[in-house]
Amino acid sequence: MFSLKRYFLLKNPSDRPPRGAILLNFTIIFIFLAIFIIKGFSILDYDLRWDNVYKYKDNLLTGFYTTIVLSLISLLFSVIIGLFFGVFGRSRFLPLRVVSKIYIEIIRGTPLIVQILIFFYVVANFIGIDNRYVAGVIIMSFFSGAYIAEIIRAGVDSIGETQRETAKAIGLSKTQTYRYILFPQVLTRVLPPLAGQFASLIKDSSLLSIIAIKEFTMAAREINANTFSTIESYVPLAVGYLLLTIPISILTGYLERKFKYET
Repeated sequence: MFSLKRYFLLKNPSDRPPRGAILLNFTIIFIFLAIFIIKGFSILDYDLRWDNVYKYKDNLLTGFYTTIVLSLISLLFSVIIGLFFGVFGRSRFLPLRVVSKIYIEIIRGTPLIVQILIFFYVVANFIGIDNRYVAGVIIMSFFSGAYIAEIIRAGVDSIGETQRETAKAIGLSKTQTYRYILFPQVLTRVLPPLAGQFASLIKDSSLLSIIAIKEFTMAAREINANTFSTIESYVPLAVGYLLLTIPISILTGYLERKFKYET
């Protein structure tokens, strides 16, 4: 009984469960989930026609590749934008703080779909951007950058002033203070929300289909319109997004453990 208990119950919430226990729990939950889905389809009496969707596999792969490229470029620029506006938000020069505040409040306070439409049909036309893929990357970068700016600002603010004073008292330079004291702690604290934001950005990129960018969701919608196989069209969509977001979670967990140890 005791040996079975250790697979399902930790002594302390902070304990790291053994791999065997994780695998066992994943397997059990997966089996229950599969039974639930199979039972649901049996009641629905829905005849899955995967052959209809398979004919459009090239469209799905092309859309999947487009989503990866758009997401990666947007992730890169959103981190840069977030860093800039995160720094602006703590600047002693007040106009920079105001610019940062206005940008963050507008982006966070309005729906992404509205931002996409206004930027693509108004701003992009005004500044002469006629490539919808470039416009999509800019939109997603600025959208995600606002959230990253807030995550970074909150991470920096969470470090107590006493740590800076202590570092100064023991003779550390400003660079050494950031390298050995502040940066590891800030990085550890912002990684979990950053991972959530990265995953959110990948999923939110599906809204770019409204300006006719042929990414993953657009490909699934086209297949559904041609085959009327709704479930068969959107199940690969869910699997594809999981393939993109799960590695981010795993990488974030690894980095979090690594920098926690260094701290």
